[in-house]
Amino acid sequence: MAHYELYDDEGQTDNEQCPRCGDTFLADHGDRLHCGACSYTEWQ
Repeated sequence: MAHYELYDDEGQTDNEQCPRCGDTFLADHGDRLHCGACSYTEWQ
C-alpha cells in the first residue's frame, strides 16, 4: 500500500533524481535533498 503518490496522472514527478545513482529519487528534507542509496546531499 502506497502512502504517497510519486507520479501525477501524466506520469511526471516533481522529485529530482540522484546525479550519482541516476535511478533513485532525492528526498526533500526542507534544507537539503538527500539520496538514501548513496548518501548524496544537495544543500539548499
